[in-house]
Order: sequence, then C-alpha cells, then structure tokens
Amino acid sequence: MNINPLMLIDFYKADHRRQYPEGTELVYSNFTPRKSRLAENDKLVFFGLQYFVKEYLVKQWNEGFFQLPKEKVIADYKRRMDNALGKDSIPVEHIAALHDLGYLPLIIKGLPEGTIVTPKIPVVTIYNTKPEFFWLTNYLESLMSAILWKPCTSATTAYQYRKTFNRFANETVSDENIDFVFWQGHDFSFRGMSGIEDACISAAGHLLSFYGTDTVPAIDFHELYYNADSGKELIGGSVPATEHSVMCMGTKDDEICTFERLIEELYPNGIVSIVSDTWDFWKVITEFLPQLKSKILARNGKVVIRPDSGDPVKIIIGDKDAAPGSPEFKGAIECMWDVFGGTITDKGYKLLDSHIGLIYGDSITLQRQKDILNGLKEKGFASFNVVLGIGSYTYEYVTRDTYGFAMKATYGEVNGEARNIFKDPKTDDGTKKSAKGLMQVTEKDGILQMKDQCTWEEEKQGLLQTVYENGKVVKEQSLSEIRSRISEYLKKENVVLA
Repeated sequence: MNINPLMLIDFYKADHRRQYPEGTELVYSNFTPRKSRLAENDKLVFFGLQYFVKEYLVKQWNEGFFQLPKEKVIADYKRRMDNALGKDSIPVEHIAALHDLGYLPLIIKGLPEGTIVTPKIPVVTIYNTKPEFFWLTNYLESLMSAILWKPCTSATTAYQYRKTFNRFANETVSDENIDFVFWQGHDFSFRGMSGIEDACISAAGHLLSFYGTDTVPAIDFHELYYNADSGKELIGGSVPATEHSVMCMGTKDDEICTFERLIEELYPNGIVSIVSDTWDFWKVITEFLPQLKSKILARNGKVVIRPDSGDPVKIIIGDKDAAPGSPEFKGAIECMWDVFGGTITDKGYKLLDSHIGLIYGDSITLQRQKDILNGLKEKGFASFNVVLGIGSYTYEYVTRDTYGFAMKATYGEVNGEARNIFKDPKTDDGTKKSAKGLMQVTEKDGILQMKDQCTWEEEKQGLLQTVYENGKVVKEQSLSEIRSRISEYLKKENVVLA
C-alpha cells in the first residue's frame, strides 16, 4: 500500500508534540517483550528490525514523503487531520520542517538479530538526534510495534519446534543424515495469514530454524532485506506436491491410477508428496501402497504420503480406542512399516525405507508435535519418519500480547535537564512497570542482563548496536549470520544435534 508514512499512526500521536513539556529536546524509548503468556516458554527470538528499517524508515519515508513535493505531503496530512479531528486542530509547521531536513533524525539500536532474549530485556532503543524533532521518537511507536512483534513471535515459535525436533532426533536417530531435521518443520501458513506482509514476515521467521517452506515470497523477503542469495545458499525449498483438486479430477474410482501416473510418469525421480485422504486414507495405506510397493521401491526418490484431516496424533501413531489390529489402531507409520519395512537406527528405533515417508500439515501445534514424536518413540519409531507442516493454525494464533511487546519512553531531556521517566500502574500486576532512563544490555555467564538509569557513556556500550542513524542503515546482518546465531543458542541449550 502506498500510504503516506505520516499516516501510519494512531490518531492520538498527531498532537503529542504539543503535549510534551515546553522545552522538550529529547525522547528516548525502547521496544521490549514484557511478559510471556506461554507457561512453557519464556525465551524468544529477536528478528525483523532490519526489514522494518529498510522497508519503512528508508524506502517508504523516502518515496512517500521526502521525495514528494512538500506541498503535496503536507496537504494530504492536513486534509486527513482536519477531516478527522477538526479544521486546523493539528499544526503542520513541524511536518514542513522535517521535509526540509530531508531525513529522519533518529538513532535506532538493536540486539543482533537471532538473539534469544527473556522478558524485560529491551531488543530495540530509539531516540532523536535533533532537539526540534523530539516528537518523532514516539510518533513511530504504532508502526514499529505493528511490524516487529510478529516476526519475533513466529521466529520464536519456529525455534521451539526446532528444539523439539532436535531433541527427538538425538534420542532416536542415527548420526548419519542428521541434517534432515532442517526439513522436518515445513511452513504451510501462507493462505491462512492476515495479508501478504504478515505471511512474508512470519514465514521469514520460520526460515531461521528450517529450510522447508511453501511460502515462496519468504525467499524473496530474505534476498531483499537480509542479504541472502538463493543462487549461493539454501534459503528455503520444497517438493512437487498434489492438492485435492488434482486427486478429485482424477476421479475416485481411478485414484490408484492417479498415484501411478504421479510416481511413474510425472515424477519418476526425486521426492513427490501426494495428498491421500481425498476419499479414504486407510484404503490408500492398506490397499494402494501394497499394490504400488514395487513401483515405489524402484524409484530413485521418495513418495511422501500426506494425510490432511482427522486428529493428526491418532492418524500418525494410532488410536487406542479403535478396534485392535485395525489400521486406525496401528496408525499410518506402523501400517507403512508393515508394507515397506526399513532400517534400525544406531539408537535402536525403526526408520521407514527411504523410498517412502509421511508429512502431516493440518492443525499441527507445538503440543501435537510433542505428542506425535513421543508416540512414535514409545512405539519404537524414530522421529525422522514424519515431517510436520506448520501452518496458520500455529503462526496466526498469537497476538502482540503473547510476549507482551511494547514500546515505552524511559528518558527525556527538557531545557537541558535529564529526566529518567517510567510508568508503574498500581492497578497492574507488574507487567507494565517500565524501566527508567537510558538502557544497556550486557551478557554475563550466557545470560542477558538489562541495566537502566545508565549514563550516556554506559548507553554507548553493550550489545545494543546502532543499525540506523539519520536516514541511513549503518549496520546490516545476513540470513546466514542469523542462522548461525540460532545454531549457537541450540548448542547452549543442549539441543544441538549429536
């Protein structure tokens, strides 16, 4: 959307400039996750600042404000404020002065992206570099908050999936080909997200921990904003796969012929994923697969069966309440083992023949992931027997409050006087209590620590690094650097692959 960046605010931001004390010269704010509302996780991944800076503070402010005629942007802004708040309710002289300046006079500092933080650790700080533009710091709050919380949250969710996959790989899989874990979490979220930008920033966060994705623009996102190059590195990948319309068009009575055409004519080599519950999933498992066994084993590649409905835990590992010995009782993986067999890993667990596999991508959650992998392990099967598709059921069932992200001012200067400012509502449980003054983040014994009420000398030290200054990006990070950082954290949490 080509919206004047001046309009990317809540209305109440428009006149805060006049509400600050006379003589205000500097406003210093931070963006911080204040509280995890997920009992099982109090650590989150910081990600998305470089996108925010490049796309909004550089591209959109330049193209939608500084590079347009001053008269036009001011007229557009005045019209919006006059129509909504009343004629001449909001002065525009400060907007004209900003346009004359030609850039956003701000310094933005952030932790290295991919850093794992706990609540109360600031991930971003921002303040103005010219006294007359003190109002600009918190003018950007609505935009910064709206853009940053989601990539952090999705990157965190992907990291949680990755930790669990790593743990079960260590427990059940041989050391050979252990890198398959990078493909075990596959992003299927695109169609269920709240718009294209939401889909891209969320899927980009997924790719910090995995390679598997069906969200094509997530790869473009990393090339555009995180200095990745799909010609030189693996950003993300997928496989040929069917959908229900394909299977339906082949007709129910001729479904096995559709399978044969796919595995023999269209995809005689490599991986192909076939949705298998368009009509009768258990018929596919117990009748079609035995009939197709020789053809599947003759391929140079893997046929991946994809169930797409029902309870994923019961479909994969079996339903104890079903008739003993039935396919439903055994579950898909045991039935496929009965047909194809496989190998035993160094850890003593069954792993399906390499020509056959299973992916489940409907309604997967972190809890269901654990239930599936635990269930497989209890039955003597390795975790690598399944790939799980992670969709909007996971990535969209979150809000800004999942980790309590908020941007708050903690320091200001009025007529040369330094003021450590804070909020501490008596009616709150302590979540909304803010830090005071200038801030610094350091690391001690592997744990991040926040110090507030700092001197400017202390503020210039620590882990928060300047990424944007006076209209320009001054520090960039690449996807490969961020992924390396994630890997280091996996080592620290003792979930690195053996």
